[in-house]
Amino acid sequence: MLRVAIVGAGIGAQHLAGFLDLPEVFEVACLCDLDTARAAAVVGQTGVAVTAELEAVLADASIDIIDVCLPPHLHFDVAKRALLAGKHVICEKPLVASLREADGLLETVQRTGKSLFPVFQYRYGIGTAQLMTLQEAGLAGKLFAGSIETHWNRDAAYYDVDWRGTWAGERGGCVLGHAIHIHDFLPAFLSPVAQVFADLATRVNEIEVEDCAALSIRLESGALITSSVTLGCASDYSHMRLMFEGFTVESGTSPYAPAADPWVFTAREPTKQAEIDAVLAGIGPVKTGYAGLFDALAKALEGQGGREVTGLDGRRSLEFVTAVYDSARRNVPVRLPLGADHPLYDGWLPA
Repeated sequence: MLRVAIVGAGIGAQHLAGFLDLPEVFEVACLCDLDTARAAAVVGQTGVAVTAELEAVLADASIDIIDVCLPPHLHFDVAKRALLAGKHVICEKPLVASLREADGLLETVQRTGKSLFPVFQYRYGIGTAQLMTLQEAGLAGKLFAGSIETHWNRDAAYYDVDWRGTWAGERGGCVLGHAIHIHDFLPAFLSPVAQVFADLATRVNEIEVEDCAALSIRLESGALITSSVTLGCASDYSHMRLMFEGFTVESGTSPYAPAADPWVFTAREPTKQAEIDAVLAGIGPVKTGYAGLFDALAKALEGQGGREVTGLDGRRSLEFVTAVYDSARRNVPVRLPLGADHPLYDGWLPA
């Protein structure tokens, strides 16, 4: 049994639900938030304790995992303190605000022997399980091209929270805080990103950061991907369409769990639809979203890794974000990977 302390009662409410779906693996010891009334409303009748004392939580030897669900500008400090306190760390996106900070956390992971798990719950669900199984069966073949869409609705009321929409508090806009999940899908299931050419704009709300983006992406495999991002859609909609040699696949459109529903796989000659359908018929129930994420990290801590999100995955997501901001500001394609010599290694926040 792994004992968890959730720090932050905002998105922490969804994390709590994910842990409660795995009662044989996790015990949530407490929810830590300065607003104890809000935290109490989140835990309800679950029996989870509420506290405002982060120092006491970090000092509690019975707690195995600190789950960081705070605003982005607090992630680095709290995650590092938790690692140094001897805890494994789960940290919401974006992991930190620069490649330097990401490398600093990875160095702390090596020094402490503890694990760091960024949060990319989009990876888990029946849709991704279907794709992985077809790839393993050899039916996908080469990926030619694809399109991905993060079309969400965020009005002025969303930005009433003082840290949102600011470089200081949110650390970025739709590329960092919204589409980061769907972009993580690319290296996780397809191929690392080799190059990105980005155009960013602020068109929907009067905020400091971008709320629209158009990206042209080349993967190391050679596949070409276009990514369209906006916070000015009439509804919340996420979608992927990928053209493989053996089939075309379309994801679900749930904005926060596009893999929760089965995906549509259409055979491309000479692959036969019957071959695809036979493989898909053998896939059983899978855990979705946060429950899938937490189940995978628990298995990793038990020595059965392979499906967990790693600290290196978190760095890779920030490497992509860094390249996007660099490309948009210089109006040029940017090649990846990025090292310590990159001009934005210390952060992409405007001077």
